[in-house]
Amino acid sequence: METYKCDKCGMAVNASCATCNEPLVNGTLQLEDGSSVQISKCPKCEGKIKSPQCCGADMSCSI
Repeated sequence: METYKCDKCGMAVNASCATCNEPLVNGTLQLEDGSSVQISKCPKCEGKIKSPQCCGADMSCSI
């Protein structure tokens, strides 16, 4: 089962933490200006990255 999927074209990716080998989960990072950014984070070590994008938009998370 894919971790992230593009709602527009259907492309999908699996994303996991290389350190913990755990599937990344969807999250949100609050920025200092009050806006938020969709992120992917490891539920074990709490590492985080910007969520993948496709067709100019954040891919949706199935987990």
